[in-house]
Amino acid sequence: MAVNTIKVDTRLQLVLSEGQDGEGNMLLKKKSFNNVKMNAADEQLHTVAIALAPLQTHILIDIARDDRSLLIEE
Repeated sequence: MAVNTIKVDTRLQLVLSEGQDGEGNMLLKKKSFNNVKMNAADEQLHTVAIALAPLQTHILIDIARDDRSLLIEE
């Protein structure tokens, strides 16, 4: 059975620190930016994320690329 992959969506995710809970565990928040060009290079997304970081109210911890694909059986 052959399976093809069709890329359907790309998102840029910023993982932000909201501080700590009562037990000292870090509280994280994810902020997603949709409608990202699927062919955008990782370096381009990183540059955009770094530019967006100072505009956030919380501290940037991680930058993630979220690619979604469909698996189609032939």
